[in-house]
Amino acid sequence: MKQILCFGDSNTYGLIPGTTNQRYGWGTRWTSILDDKVRTKGYRVIEEGLCGRTTVFDDPFRTERRGTEMLPAILESHRPVDTIVLMLGTNDCKSVYSATPEVIGQGIEQLLDQINTVNPDAKILLVSPIYLGERIWEEDFDPEFDKNSIEVSWNLPRVYEKIARRRNISYLPASEFARPGEADQEHLDELGHSRLADAIYEKLAG
Repeated sequence: MKQILCFGDSNTYGLIPGTTNQRYGWGTRWTSILDDKVRTKGYRVIEEGLCGRTTVFDDPFRTERRGTEMLPAILESHRPVDTIVLMLGTNDCKSVYSATPEVIGQGIEQLLDQINTVNPDAKILLVSPIYLGERIWEEDFDPEFDKNSIEVSWNLPRVYEKIARRRNISYLPASEFARPGEADQEHLDELGHSRLADAIYEKLAG
């Protein structure tokens, strides 16, 4: 059976909007829906979502959140991996990092380089994450983000698409299929998970 590794943050983990650590169950989060869809084709999905995960930045408040620190070991431990779905960048938009879309893109490039080093034969689907909601910076939501974070998140698709085109890998803009839940302006709700799963499945099957 071939393996699809989904490497991402809390929207790959399946965090329920408005909670700090509650996770959607199997059959609701997009990775599990995708797994159900691909099983009949001889594939299984490996879920590797971690809340707060970044591309290359060290979280000053939580350890082991830097994607480039963990991805090589994860790739090796799950070898062989046929396909990798990479969706990161939302947490890089936090104000503490002061990162531009282009800098976040450089972090994505480092992760892609690691994939090519450890698992050069793997097919890659690069997914730009959903947009942050316009109220994300408000006190009732997530003050780790500011108004500039919203603009940065809205500019990630153009950067990711350029990277994918230059590297000749598949690309999907999640923002065209799903939006963050109203409860926290940041995380996929149940409908978002369903729509994203369908979009990723169609992209992988195409």
